[in-house]
Amino acid sequence: MVRIKRGNVARKRRQKILKQAKGFKGTHSKLFRVANQQIMKALRYSYVGRKQKKRIFRKLWITRINGAVRQNDLTYSIFIKKLKQLNINLNRKMIAQLIVLDPVNFSNLLKAL
Repeated sequence: MVRIKRGNVARKRRQKILKQAKGFKGTHSKLFRVANQQIMKALRYSYVGRKQKKRIFRKLWITRINGAVRQNDLTYSIFIKKLKQLNINLNRKMIAQLIVLDPVNFSNLLKAL
């Protein structure tokens, strides 16, 4: 049977992992075995984080809308209900952008309700 030498392949694989672990603290960026575990953990967290990011931003937009609407003696739920009744199709992100960047137009929107 032929002897298989993996020198270059194994080194490249390890270097790839260590390169990804650059910036981790202490042994987590120096030793392959520990770095490999940390990279796998980091990749899991980043996958979950991409899903959570969407939830967190929606929560932020709703909070901003609620705060701005309550200053005008309305609640968030009533505001959204009135928007739907008047067939105004603005998503929460756009409404939150209006509040932050263009408060005059947002107050005009409230007057329209």
